[in-house]
Amino acid sequence: RLGDVATIRDGAGEPSDYVLFGSGAGRAARGIDGSGGSVPAVTISVAKKPKTNATALNQRLLTAVGDSRAGLLPRDVQVTVSRNYGETANDKSNELLEHMLIATLSVVGLVALALGRREAVVVAVAVPVTLALTLAATYLLGYTLNRVTLFALIFSIGILVDDAIVVVENIHRHFRLNGAGGQNAVRAVDEVGNPTILATFTVIAALLPMAFVSGLMGPYMRPIPVGASAAMLFSLLVAFIASPWLAIRLLAKAGPGRGQGEPPSGQPPEPGWAILYQRLIAGLLANRRRRRQVLAAVAGLLLAVCAMVPLKLIMVKMLPFDNKSEFQVIIDMPTGTGLETTAALAGELAGYLARVPEVSDYQIYVGSSAPYNFNGLVRHYFLRDRPWQADIQVNLVPRGERSRSSHEIATAVREPLQQIAGPYQGRVKIAEVPPGPPVLSTLVAEIYGPDQERRRQLAARVRDIFSTTGGVVDVDWYVEDERPQLLLAVDQLKAAQNGVTVAAVARAVDMALTGERVGLVHLDHEREPVYINLRLPYRERSRFVAGLQQMTLSGEEGQRVPLAELVRVSEGSEARTIYHKNLRPVTYVTGDMAGRAESPVYGILAMRPAVAGIKTPSGQELAQYFAVQPPSDSQYAMKWDGEWHVTYEVFRDMGISFAVVLVLIYLLVLAWFGDFVTPLLIMVPIPLTLIGILPGHWLFGAFFTATSMIGFIALSGIIVRNSILLVDFAESERQAGSSYDQALIRAGAVRMRPILLTAAAVVVGSLVMLFDPIFQGLAIAMMFGAVVATLLTLLVIPLLCWEFGQGRNFSQRGETDHRRRPEPA
Repeated sequence: RLGDVATIRDGAGEPSDYVLFGSGAGRAARGIDGSGGSVPAVTISVAKKPKTNATALNQRLLTAVGDSRAGLLPRDVQVTVSRNYGETANDKSNELLEHMLIATLSVVGLVALALGRREAVVVAVAVPVTLALTLAATYLLGYTLNRVTLFALIFSIGILVDDAIVVVENIHRHFRLNGAGGQNAVRAVDEVGNPTILATFTVIAALLPMAFVSGLMGPYMRPIPVGASAAMLFSLLVAFIASPWLAIRLLAKAGPGRGQGEPPSGQPPEPGWAILYQRLIAGLLANRRRRRQVLAAVAGLLLAVCAMVPLKLIMVKMLPFDNKSEFQVIIDMPTGTGLETTAALAGELAGYLARVPEVSDYQIYVGSSAPYNFNGLVRHYFLRDRPWQADIQVNLVPRGERSRSSHEIATAVREPLQQIAGPYQGRVKIAEVPPGPPVLSTLVAEIYGPDQERRRQLAARVRDIFSTTGGVVDVDWYVEDERPQLLLAVDQLKAAQNGVTVAAVARAVDMALTGERVGLVHLDHEREPVYINLRLPYRERSRFVAGLQQMTLSGEEGQRVPLAELVRVSEGSEARTIYHKNLRPVTYVTGDMAGRAESPVYGILAMRPAVAGIKTPSGQELAQYFAVQPPSDSQYAMKWDGEWHVTYEVFRDMGISFAVVLVLIYLLVLAWFGDFVTPLLIMVPIPLTLIGILPGHWLFGAFFTATSMIGFIALSGIIVRNSILLVDFAESERQAGSSYDQALIRAGAVRMRPILLTAAAVVVGSLVMLFDPIFQGLAIAMMFGAVVATLLTLLVIPLLCWEFGQGRNFSQRGETDHRRRPEPA
């Protein structure tokens, strides 16, 4: 009978993992009843299929849960939605749509103030028509409506109105000078048509190469250049087709004092700012020394501003941390730690987190993998199911109900959590949801070499350097602690003599330690059959060597054979995991950055000399690689990876993209003007955008990020547009009989208003992005770069054209002109 040889106990099995749920202070502050501590929980994770609307799926799921709750779940079971990415996506899309409307209305209001209400109506019609065509194009290209595509549209608003502004402003000017009418409108559009076409294609040439950025960031960023390029192309068509037609019908009804009410010969008085500008440029053209001093001052200012980067006044980073609604606490105990000890530490950490005002609730996973998020795709969190591994999913109250961002909260709780884990010898890391592609960690050192133990020794020294470097936190490595192991060797001769097979010995040991299901029992109070699991009690398993003396096996003739006589027990160490990358054995050391210099670039620069001092077993310096893996694993070497590698790939590809942009712009301008020097003069303002971009980042304390680089590259096309308008008008004036200096002065005075209007439209359109953590760099680059570069363009382009351009052909007359100072047009 079973009762004669075993103790029968009906109850819950020994826990192999814990999943707990608890409420935080933020939940109580919102008036929601909490659980009063950590309670057992079951997590159900649902993922959507590709091309599925997350918001619609979310609503259907919540409806299904509500409908099934009454008939399926007991009354004492609470249902809590811990993470709702569908709701997050819906809130973000609604916010961005609101920002898009604000940006559109702001740009229209700007045109109304500068030109008039009727002109603003023309621009107001152009914006939604262009956006609708752009949305249709992005839909046909297979892009979904998400945060990046919406930001691409917001980014486009500031530049897609440029064509309409230039066309409408010139029609407005011609109507004031020559009267309203279809012929004058055609003449006005024709005057700015060619330079507008050229300028539009220079903007497209500046944007489109960014669509070919490779690596993990390529698909993430591609909707921005593709969407913005499509918007520019459609805006050109709308500006030439719809805007003139609408302008004729609206501006012709302007009444007296504008257009038809004014005699054709009537010349409106010059505005004060135009007179001041003409006097300034005329004075500089007439004085070579002053002119060159201004150019030298601009060049010196550019060099001084660029020095802000090596002086670390401006930090470079891939992407800043976003203001998310969650973060994770990753717990790693010494290898071999029991489940209960790990759960005790997780409980203490959760108790501290529950008191943080912004924490809504949390889930604890001990010995079980949590539903993995964006980080888990690369960090393989779904494999974290050992008793000494745990993590806490921390959910925060909505952004509008807290003053601190998720990154600030995560930074604040890091040190207290690590102090709590100290007595347990546990390692605690804070994992925030990254705004871009996930990586193994912010800082990753990959140690390669032929011998595992030597790699481990080198990795230990690298880990020590990580730990002693300021700003480097959450240091860890992918090396398990040494774990004792019992090795049981079967005496095959004795086993054969007693009629016992090796397989029978292995099965008996496995049954004693892990258990074996030997049958089913049907109980009246249970809906399902209950498994009969046979194994040694927990106390006996904990002292297994002594328990061997009591275990026996049945021999061939039915005799009982003590297990201790058939095996020899020895102690050893469990083999450590060997990791591979691209089929090469590797040992990882990881870390994160905290403080002012959160970019891995500065951590690597700080640790590079110390790592160079590490000697390999052969006495050579440990080689360091930054972009590629070592050429061979026969020698010991180290590669810097993590966020640095993604940063390198993105900025490398963007640098190549920028070089392609410069070549394309040069060729486009060269094809139009037919002169090799003029394109160079027109492109001079491109680097001048840095005079506004870099101080703007310093003023806001923002990182120079990948989105900042997008803004810088996009501005190259926008600023070249302004230069083209100036040079083209000056050439037209010169062909009409004006002297070259008078043509330059006249070009600046006439084209100043549309140039300033387009710059102001860029500023107003980018303003709504200024307070978004991810796209703040793009907004700063567009706003500050456009303002400063536009003002410098109006100043520098006439001076450069006179100094290095075709003004050389008028050297004889130029001396006379210098003496008598050209009069304002």
